[in-house]
Amino acid sequence: MNFRSAGIFLICIGTSLLVGFWGSSSTVPSITGWYATLTKPFWTPPNWVFMPVWTLLYILMGSAMALVWTSSRKGKALPVVFFLAHLAVNLYWSIAFFGNHDLIVALATIIVLLLLIVGMMVWYWRYSRVATYLLVPYLLWVSYATSLNLGIIILNP
Repeated sequence: MNFRSAGIFLICIGTSLLVGFWGSSSTVPSITGWYATLTKPFWTPPNWVFMPVWTLLYILMGSAMALVWTSSRKGKALPVVFFLAHLAVNLYWSIAFFGNHDLIVALATIIVLLLLIVGMMVWYWRYSRVATYLLVPYLLWVSYATSLNLGIIILNP
């Protein structure tokens, strides 16, 4: 890996982690307050699981974008747009769910996020198969998070 590629990886991973940190500013204050009062589905993991899982996922999504960006194939504008759009939607979910306590808007947002992740995977496939595979855990986790969001809506009418 050359200096330029290493810089691209740092930018992509750093951007992802920064968005995650920004989203946590809405999340953390609600964990022991509002979120603790909700009835949650039986498949909800303990709170301590979320931070390491999301940290790993932000690293994987940033690495995937870096692999696409450093690929030799031309025409990378759309994959970059998908990456930035999905980060914005990812951030907004934290704000809608934990910041605004709006479970319905959060559910709609996370469904859009799922569609963006699938879109990223489709586009990334053209540039790097490894990048696409790096997004599989993210897709699975967000699918799981969608079920949690829906479960919380059902259990907290």
